[in-house]
Amino acid sequence: MKIRAASEADAPAVAAIYGHHVLHGLGTFEEIPPSEAEIVNRIRGVLEKGLPYLVAEDDDGRIAGFAYAAPFRPRAAYRYTAEDSVYVRPDVIGRGVGKTLVAEVIRACQAMGLRQLVAVIGDSGNAGSIGLHRSLGFEQTGVGRAFGYKHGRWVDIVWMQRALGPGDRAPPEGEGLEP
Repeated sequence: MKIRAASEADAPAVAAIYGHHVLHGLGTFEEIPPSEAEIVNRIRGVLEKGLPYLVAEDDDGRIAGFAYAAPFRPRAAYRYTAEDSVYVRPDVIGRGVGKTLVAEVIRACQAMGLRQLVAVIGDSGNAGSIGLHRSLGFEQTGVGRAFGYKHGRWVDIVWMQRALGPGDRAPPEGEGLEP
């Protein structure tokens, strides 16, 4: 498996993977899969902020999954915090693709001087994503009950958080993310 920066050329594969999770899962609260053009805009938006947007290629060159970090919130005080997202092809779930991608996102965010990485996981029963994040040092910080309604039922969100570098033990260095 090869991890690399995503490009606009990856939009069809990313859209297909994400679209599957939009239509069949609870990890995202989107209900209509975004178009390839919208995925191009999302990839551009992340990369323009200097944040990681990564894809995993399997041995035959197919995109097996993707992960990225985005600004957590637009207010200036949040400039040292990002939120991660990760999705993998259904046929490779449980094979370490997601964990490898998120580990690389963590490394990239640490290198940028960010101090906190947050995961907002759809569905408190999403054992795969919760376990993946826990295995990489995230701690659960809360559960929002019935935050969304999808596939005919109320869905929770699970908040998880991981300190990067010295976390809150020292003042941040650098400018952080632009609000």
